Amino acid sequence: MLKIAVLGAGRIGQVHAANVAHHNDAQLVMVADPFIDNANALTALYGGTAVNNPLDAINHQDIDAVVICTPTDTHVELMLAAARAGKAVLCEKPVDLDIRKAIAAEKALGEHASRVMLGFNRRFDAGHSETYQRIRNGEIGDLHQVIITSRDPGLAPMNYLKHSGGIFRDMVIHDFDLARWILGEEPVEVFATGSRLFEPSLEALGDYDTVMVQLRTASGKQCQINCSRQAVYGYDQRLEVFGSNGMMLNDNQRETSVRRYGPQETEVRGPLLNFFMQRYTEAYRHEMDVFISAIRNGSTVPVTIHDGCQALKLADAAQLSADTHTVVTVD
Repeated sequence: MLKIAVLGAGRIGQVHAANVAHHNDAQLVMVADPFIDNANALTALYGGTAVNNPLDAINHQDIDAVVICTPTDTHVELMLAAARAGKAVLCEKPVDLDIRKAIAAEKALGEHASRVMLGFNRRFDAGHSETYQRIRNGEIGDLHQVIITSRDPGLAPMNYLKHSGGIFRDMVIHDFDLARWILGEEPVEVFATGSRLFEPSLEALGDYDTVMVQLRTASGKQCQINCSRQAVYGYDQRLEVFGSNGMMLNDNQRETSVRRYGPQETEVRGPLLNFFMQRYTEAYRHEMDVFISAIRNGSTVPVTIHDGCQALKLADAAQLSADTHTVVTVD
């Protein structure tokens, strides 16, 4: 059994703690959170010991791996501390909001980087994974274009947005990683536009509520990412890939596949799943499966800190592009 500590008992920490606790090859040994009542609530549900200092969990002799779900500005410190202590790491995105700090962390990890996994869970969505594999199998010929639609059901609280790093580093960063993975190449040009169409107060944060991003690789492959922080109809998550021999679409998920037809309406369907914890429930479970399997087998984790740095580079480039209305080159 892989003995795991979850650092951070907030919303995403709760997801990971449940997945560890229910895993056949892992045991939730410890939950760390400065707000000890939150940690106690999770250990009451899933077992383990609650502590208020994440370093106590990292340095505990019984811990094999840690899952970092703490605020972004603590990720690098805890990641490096865990690596130095010989622990495997699954860290939520992003590595950091400062690309210089993220790159320095990648260098500092050195040989430990193979045991540090970044939490880009969309790679582990069944539909996305199938699309990726079928592209590699040649089912749509040569890949030409990728279109990603990602829209949240509503604006996050302002207190969260103030510390999020902006829509590109907080929200679209998932789509940047998905784009890199699906394209199979690094984008070298970024052009982004940003608007404040329903929340003008974001101007004070230098942030946007609605954005579009175009990416181009050196070979000419293209990707368009469409994002909004407010979709009144639910959590909108779609992936379309187009190639020389066809197209594939991974569509939204709903609670039911039933459609109703009547005299006034046709194809009436139920609402989209509410948010990421519902839409990507299975993806989070599969992500944990893959992490635990890689650590137990001694293999390199499939999503590395390098992937985190590359996605952050694209986020920075998109922010600069949207602010200056220019095409930005990425090295």
